[in-house]
Amino acid sequence: MPDLSDRIALVTGASRGAGAAIAAVLGEAGATVYVTGRSSRAGARTDDMPGTVEDAAAAVSARGGTGIGVVCDHTDATQVDALVARIGADHGRLDVLVNNAWGGYEQYDGATFAAPFWEQPLQRRWDAMFGAGVWPTLLTSHRAAPLLADGALVACTIAWAQGAYTGSAFYDAAKACIARFAFAMAHDLRKRGVTAVAIAPGFMRTERVMAAHAAEPFDLAQTESPEYLGRAVAHLAADPDRLTRSGELLTAGDLARAYGFTDVDGSQPEAFRIPTAS
Repeated sequence: MPDLSDRIALVTGASRGAGAAIAAVLGEAGATVYVTGRSSRAGARTDDMPGTVEDAAAAVSARGGTGIGVVCDHTDATQVDALVARIGADHGRLDVLVNNAWGGYEQYDGATFAAPFWEQPLQRRWDAMFGAGVWPTLLTSHRAAPLLADGALVACTIAWAQGAYTGSAFYDAAKACIARFAFAMAHDLRKRGVTAVAIAPGFMRTERVMAAHAAEPFDLAQTESPEYLGRAVAHLAADPDRLTRSGELLTAGDLARAYGFTDVDGSQPEAFRIPTAS
């Protein structure tokens, strides 16, 4: 594990899933990690799923870092402003920003999600994919940009399948939008020495995925743990030459081969590709 003991990090959407795993791995590397999400021990939990910001922050500290849980809805500018102001007051800088907040799966409707775009509920899908999905990344990046230190890393997590269609027009467009925004941020931040990238995991065994598996079992052979993505972020943050990758769309599988890390079970899953019929 690389040494990130001098880094201040913010991981959004980290009550559970990929965000919580990324935060925990950064904690294992010694970082101070602000963990945000809407689920808390004292309040409601998103979609009644397990996991809270307090739980995720405790996991960061248990791994050796310093975890700080903050309830924050990243679609709300007032809450994001308060979060950024707190980090600024506490440390005066931000070294790692992981944009992982994604509310696009809420109000998920499997019956219409993969339907042709003209048959989908336009306003509802727009609000989910772009209002609750893309907007948190744009808003948080906009507000946090002044805090980004020289040499900082901005990593935007996305779903990507090597350019293949991901199965839903609005979902596909929203994820591509985040990837392109990372590319644009890289251009604007380069003179400040800040790296901005999009990073795609494979098929992760998140709580949501495993709940679906429990309800209707499917093959898990090609899946990976959420910590595989966390290790990708940690190794990229520690790479002194990371600025050369700025603007790129990266995958956990490719970064594993570049940096030599593995998943928690010792395997090294390849970059995700949508299976094709034999």
